Amino acid sequence: MATSEHHPNDTEARIRESALRLFASHGYEATGIRDVARDAGLSLSTIYHYVGSKEDLLLAIATKAMEDLRAAGEEALAGATTPAERLAALVEAHVFVHGRDRLEAFVSDTELRALSEPERKGAVKLRDRYEALWQQILDDGVAAGEFVAEDTRLVRLALLQMCTGVAYWYSPAGDRSLEHIAKTFADLALAMVNHPAQTTEEATDR
Repeated sequence: MATSEHHPNDTEARIRESALRLFASHGYEATGIRDVARDAGLSLSTIYHYVGSKEDLLLAIATKAMEDLRAAGEEALAGATTPAERLAALVEAHVFVHGRDRLEAFVSDTELRALSEPERKGAVKLRDRYEALWQQILDDGVAAGEFVAEDTRLVRLALLQMCTGVAYWYSPAGDRSLEHIAKTFADLALAMVNHPAQTTEEATDR
């Protein structure tokens, strides 16, 4: 006789995926833990067996999103040397992650403020460590004479806002591929710091 038992990891994934969909479509505050249980097809007692609270779900989603983003950024930077190559690589990695994991990126970006102070501080620390990669590249580029920027902090904020926005509007069904968008954004980033855009031959395939 068939059973309806699930492997713990499968059940945890179902719960997280349901929470992610609901947080993205309705918002964290408007989503209750009962809504998550209903969407996942699980009882409330089963939900509480795997997660302590709705906030735990949001924290797990935000933490994973930021860790994945930082890992992708560091991997992209491993093959880059000059500040221009590093900036282009980081922009492309950021765009790819936000286009590939749109819901995770959207929820992490819009709902982080809903976390209580201790949990939010930990998540913000992860975000700051990632953003420090961008700041270092911009500062290095200016110091090396490759970039021209009077306020690298503002440039960093503008670039991150531009690239993060991909999660809000990109669709795989659209007429522009994610690769095209990523490379176009890399050229825009270089233009913002007054550096010539990379040619097709110069661009690194990622």
